[in-house]
Amino acid sequence: MAQHEHVRVAVIGSGFGGLGAAVRLRREGITDFVVLERAGSVGGTWRDNSYPGCACDVPSHLYSFSFAPNPDWPRTFSGQRHIRAYLEHVADTFGLRPHLRLNHEVTMMRWDNDELHWVIESADGTTIVADTVVSATGALSDPKMPDIPGLAEFPGKVFHSARWDHDYDLTGKRVAMIGTGASAIQIVPAIQPKAGRVTLFQRTPPWVMPRVDRTITGAERWLHRTVPVTGAARRGLLWGIRELQVSAFTKHPDQLGLVEKIAKSNIARSIKDPALRAKLTPSYRIGCKRILLSSAYYPALAQPNVDVVASGLTEVRGSTVVAADGTETEVDAIIFGTGFHVTDMPIADRVVGAEGITLAEHWKNGMKSLRGATAAGFPNWMTIVGPNTGLGNSSMILMIESQLNYMADYLRQLDVLGGRAALGARTSAVTAWNHRVQERMKRTVWNTGGCTSWYLDAEGRNTTVWPGTTSEFRKETRAVDLAEYEVIRIPRRTVPAQARAAAPVAEEIAG
Repeated sequence: MAQHEHVRVAVIGSGFGGLGAAVRLRREGITDFVVLERAGSVGGTWRDNSYPGCACDVPSHLYSFSFAPNPDWPRTFSGQRHIRAYLEHVADTFGLRPHLRLNHEVTMMRWDNDELHWVIESADGTTIVADTVVSATGALSDPKMPDIPGLAEFPGKVFHSARWDHDYDLTGKRVAMIGTGASAIQIVPAIQPKAGRVTLFQRTPPWVMPRVDRTITGAERWLHRTVPVTGAARRGLLWGIRELQVSAFTKHPDQLGLVEKIAKSNIARSIKDPALRAKLTPSYRIGCKRILLSSAYYPALAQPNVDVVASGLTEVRGSTVVAADGTETEVDAIIFGTGFHVTDMPIADRVVGAEGITLAEHWKNGMKSLRGATAAGFPNWMTIVGPNTGLGNSSMILMIESQLNYMADYLRQLDVLGGRAALGARTSAVTAWNHRVQERMKRTVWNTGGCTSWYLDAEGRNTTVWPGTTSEFRKETRAVDLAEYEVIRIPRRTVPAQARAAAPVAEEIAG
């Protein structure tokens, strides 16, 4: 392996998780690392999702690193362009550019039991050896496209919301929007004014709350730049409010009734047609699926050039799209807002552990990890935004920073052990952690709310969301408990008996 680059840490991905990991490594005094990114620039999901209307549903001052506050957010809920610019700024400010390997897609990572390191192969034919791998590919990185009969023969334009074709002009076009998730409710209001007709295919209506968005004034920005503590206080207030909301999601779903009434009022204000209002009113408890924010979605659906089909897309016949209820619509373009591979992360197919099986095979009965970070049988490998680290009402940046604390202590423990060593999560520890998480999950709104969501895997198990507060998670990931890990050393190489017998003869000849 001498001809291959050898680094202490390889970070996979350059979104919030990957860049956060890189900054934390530098702050820990570790500079022997690379960040491997398959695209040509940093940004992760905020680079890939550039569809019209794309914005965050978490307040700007909470959706940023605590160690890199941005006093110049232009709006209370920032758009994709500004969030991506923020991530580019982080890469520059913390000197991460020399560590970046752009256009460097990882095709396979294999653990070497004899040398205790990872061998990472890339699409360009290069190989990197890393003592530790930090996978920060994220849960919203690989679009999910449904297998629709006849789609391949559709003569018009087809693309996913996360792969938006900006060269295709929707002006005057008949557009089918498939899905009603967070992306769709932003896309529909953005394209409705220019499209000839928009047909929204809705399997399940979402709960949509008003989006209280506004321009952040110049005086506010000046104050946050001049007196940084004011920006920190604003962030702290936003965080505290969301922490207080958690118990309604995790312990007392009945308390969400008032929120439901507000959401129904949001529908009633814009949708006057009783039949359309009935289509758009969910039958499950609010919070069971992610609560969406928009003050433009319902007004757009009420426009004369928008139709709502309360059924999923099942077939394409030439230029005709057919819904499960038999509705047929002629369209020029099909846009899929059908989400991502969340409970079956594609990166798992590219990670081969100590037992010679992939992480996907290891997770065939559902994703599970220790404290959202490490998996049994995969030493010195951890993930940022791993199983059961997602949130239903707050900022994922808070969870990412907690996992960075865990990563930092993991590397410190390896330093303390000294020599060539690795840490492997014990199966018993992974099992115990996941049992605790799933027991807490039983009474949450995500499991009792009466819906099927992308939080659940094929077995109906919630492997996505954290059933507690962000402060609880931070406490659980403050430090590595070595009792939950097996310390692995390089196997002692035994010398065959015949070779041992020949050694004295060889010494005598040499003498």
